[in-house]
Amino acid sequence: MESMVNDVLVPYQRLARFDNDPFAILREIHVGVTYEDFESVLNTHPFSIMEWAGFLHVSERTLLRYKVDNKRFDEPLSERIIQVTNLYQKGIEVFGEKESLDIWLNAKNIVLGGLIPKSLFNSSYGIEILSNELTRISYGVFA
Repeated sequence: MESMVNDVLVPYQRLARFDNDPFAILREIHVGVTYEDFESVLNTHPFSIMEWAGFLHVSERTLLRYKVDNKRFDEPLSERIIQVTNLYQKGIEVFGEKESLDIWLNAKNIVLGGLIPKSLFNSSYGIEILSNELTRISYGVFA
């Protein structure tokens, strides 16, 4: 289990080179996430390129153009990539392992009105709702 958690931490650490410094996160968003960093997230997180396209509100083709053109993501896309990556890391910390988190992210959730948690990754407000729910779970409050 330790190895799997560390595998997920690698892209997180690449995107979070700022040790929870909110101003460093803002700078990273402003500069833009590189496709290389995004690709490392793709390789270690359970979301397909199609799912990421939905989270980011772009087409798969647009995502692939970032790769071909070797360009950085713009601010809104960089912000969402970092938000999803940070939330995923928080989920691993709460659940203790990637597999349990992945099950939770893909199962209908009564507390979330019957929605599948990962379906909320397409908005900042949805990510905030999930973050709050993970905090409640970490304190043992399930409803």
